[in-house]
Amino acid sequence: MKYTPSLKVKYQEEIIPALTKEFDYKTVMQVPRLEKIVVNRGVGKAVADKKLIEVAQEELTAITGQKAVQTLSKRDISNFKLRQKMPIGVKVTLRREKMYEFLERLIAVALPRIRDFNGVGAKFDGRGNYTLGITEQIIFPEIEIDKIHSMIGMEISFVTTAKTDEEGLALLKEFGIPFKSTNKK
Repeated sequence: MKYTPSLKVKYQEEIIPALTKEFDYKTVMQVPRLEKIVVNRGVGKAVADKKLIEVAQEELTAITGQKAVQTLSKRDISNFKLRQKMPIGVKVTLRREKMYEFLERLIAVALPRIRDFNGVGAKFDGRGNYTLGITEQIIFPEIEIDKIHSMIGMEISFVTTAKTDEEGLALLKEFGIPFKSTNKK
């Protein structure tokens, strides 16, 4: 028997029927789905210290369970002592099973560990995609606090097939992302 993440099962058995009923879709193919999760981490200090980019890459690999790749600068910016093709960040694109596993760990383990947490903001990009900013990497249990050099945040982007922000919000709420209570409805 093949392993299937519990959030994928939840999507197929609970979320699809709920969204079909809420938005009155004609077919299952119209129901928005989570396409990918991109975890991005900018390391501006890496211009001066090359070791920071490797540390960030190792941490992001540990958090996501997939090897992180370095992102390179596109142009020279003399004010920041930045040269073209210098490593300035790391990113990981998660799809399929790894995406659902990461989302489950984020919702069940990482977000509840944030101090004074009362939900995440519900600001979408206009096409149903959502980006969540996290200020500290220590909320993830994969990070050993003793080995941290500095607190570096990250952006977690949820790319959906939703056509509108309302559909994207409904999809991510069904997955269990704790949004701050909004007055819409």
